[in-house]
Order: sequence, then C-alpha cells, then structure tokens
Amino acid sequence: MLKRWQRRILLFLAVLGPGFITANVDNDAGGILTYSGAGAQFGYSLLWTILPITVALIVVQEMCARMGVVTGKGLSDLIREEFGLRATFITMVLLLVVNFGLVVTEFIGIAGSMELFHISKYISVPVCAVLVWLLVVRGDYKSVEKVFLAASVFYIAYIITGVLSGPSWREAMLATVKLPPAGVWHTPGYISMTVAVIGTTIAPWMQFYLQSSVVEKGVAVKDYAASRLDVVVGSIFTDVVAWFIVVACAATLYAHGVGPLNVPADAAEAMKPLAKEYAYLLFAIGLFNASFFAASVLPLSTAYTVCEGLGVESGVDKSFGEAPTFYWLYTLLIAGGAGVVLLPNIRPMKVVVETQVLSGVLLPVILVMMLLLINRKDLMGTFVNPRWMNAIAWATAAVVVVLSVALMFVG
Repeated sequence: MLKRWQRRILLFLAVLGPGFITANVDNDAGGILTYSGAGAQFGYSLLWTILPITVALIVVQEMCARMGVVTGKGLSDLIREEFGLRATFITMVLLLVVNFGLVVTEFIGIAGSMELFHISKYISVPVCAVLVWLLVVRGDYKSVEKVFLAASVFYIAYIITGVLSGPSWREAMLATVKLPPAGVWHTPGYISMTVAVIGTTIAPWMQFYLQSSVVEKGVAVKDYAASRLDVVVGSIFTDVVAWFIVVACAATLYAHGVGPLNVPADAAEAMKPLAKEYAYLLFAIGLFNASFFAASVLPLSTAYTVCEGLGVESGVDKSFGEAPTFYWLYTLLIAGGAGVVLLPNIRPMKVVVETQVLSGVLLPVILVMMLLLINRKDLMGTFVNPRWMNAIAWATAAVVVVLSVALMFVG
C-alpha cells in the first residue's frame, strides 16, 4: 500500500507544472488589482464568487490538459486543422492584441511594486525585461518550469498577508458560502466589480498555454490522472490566494474607508499604516513576484500560440536558429510591453480595464471552439466530455458571454 502511494506521489511530482503554473499566473498584476479593489471597495461581500469561479476554472483547464494529452497537439494546432486558416488567423490576431495589453499590465505591476521600494521604473522595467528574456532564451523547458514553479510558491505571501491583516474570520467564511444581501447589488460599482472578479480568473491565453505546455512536457495518456490532479491543485491554490487577497484588503483598506484603488501598488501603500509592517512588505513582494512571473509566461504563451497557429517551430527546448519566429515574437512582446510602460503619459488603469474588456470578448469564442473540439469522438475517442462536464462548460461559456457584454456597458 505504502509503495503504491509513493509511486503515485512521484508520478504527480513528475507531471506537476503546466496546470499549477497556468492557474497561478492568472493572479497577475491585473488580477491582484481586481481582487484588491474588490476587498477595498466592498469588504467581504464579493467572496461568494470564489467557489463557483474555482469550479469553472477546474473544468475549463481540465479540458485543455486532456486535449493536449490525447491529441498531442496544442489548441492553436487543433483550431487551424478543424476550423481553417481564416478563423485561426482572426483568432491569433485578436489574441495577440489582448496578450500584448496583458504584457503591458505586468510591466506596470513591476514598475509599481519597485516604486514602493523607491526604485524608478526607468531602472526596474528595463532590467526585469532583460531578465525575463534571458530566462527563456537561455534556458530549456525543465529549467524554465522549475523557475516558474518556484515563483508559484511565493504566492503564499498573500496567504500570510491575509492572516497578518487580522480579518474577521467568521464574517469572511460566511460571506464565502452565502450570497450577499439583495441591497448590495444597488451599491454603485458592485455589479461591475462582480463582473471583473469573475472575468479576471479565466483568460483566453491560459487555455493555449496550458495545452501547449502539456504537449511539450510529453505527458502520456497513461499518466493523465496525475496531470489532471496538477490542474485541480493549481486551480484551487490560485483561488485560495485570490480569497486571501480580498480578505487582506477588506480587513485593512475597506475597514478604514480607503476606497477604490488606482494601480496595484496602491493596495500595498495604503496597507502600510493599517497593518503590520510585514503584511505591507509581503504584499509588495508578492506583487513584484506576480508581475515578473506573468511577464515571463504571457509572452511565452503568446509565442507558443501564434507559432502553432501558423504551423512554424516553437518551444523553449529549441534553439534560436531552430525556432526564430518563436523567439523573435517573444522578444518583441517583451520589448514592446516594457517600452509602453516607459512612456511618460501612460494611464495604467485605462490599459488594465480595456485589456480586460478585450479578453472578455474573446474568451467565449475560445470556449465554444474548445467544446466543439473536445466532443468529437474522431478526435478524442473515449476521452470526450461526459454530460455533466458539458453542462458546466456550456453554462460557463453562456455566463461569460453575458458578463462580457455587461463588462462593456458597466465596466
């Protein structure tokens, strides 16, 4: 019995990576801004969204991982083969625009977090851009994955921050499992913040990156159970972190009437006189880690996706000469994203909000394509979606459509 469990644990550790990394990158600068703003503006009253969000995230991510294991192809490859070049080209262009906005957002997070330590963005952004570039260009898949997994662990800083902030645990727990009072829906900004909290968790780029990572890692069908556990653990961990970010800001910023935030760094700055010094430092360090982490993964995801869609070589295990399009696109995204942040008149919140709107509009399209693909028996064999998962996935797609439209009008 003991040996069997030891084998299972070793197998899980062997495939750990794609699901855990992908889910955690979702708590990037934009995600931290959203969760921090939810806690600062509305206290614990938005915690009820975390449980249904987690279920939806697990279902969608599991579908991507399963398609990668069974077909041995990335999502872009499957879209090109099944929906044609025109649909693929349009999808890739939209994804490229959205992801570039997200890369800019990550460098905004890097700049803001370093300014808390009195380091100018004209120093922090170029230095971090070079480090991000070197991490992937000079590494291989295993070394890059180890760095990303280590970065994922640093999200524990937000859990510690939540504890140090001294919240009302009873109130927070009740708010997590109960719908808020009907009157809260009439509070200005509550609906738009609800849309933002739900919409920031499942992003289009995540589906492409996860499936490509599973394929590049070479997970076999016989090992899929462990890979699925990777997805589930990653999804739960990232939403636990999100829960603690909301709780930390509710217990400090909301409790002292700080109100809306303008950039992610505002949360840490405002928290400084209201909580223990360690809470402030952990929040600031966590913001830098999240931004740097996502600034590495988002351009990488985009390069994977576009190259797969175009049918050209991609992958960090390839050399620059073997996959020039992949590495040049990765380089341009990093250089462009960092360059935009260095502009003197950039408006951070405008970039964040408009990128979220574009992401929300694109997501339902990706979800529908995924559902059509994963239910094809000639493609998936016996690994097509069961009925209960189809019900959850189609419901998620429908809800996201409604939220995407609502975000354009109330966001």
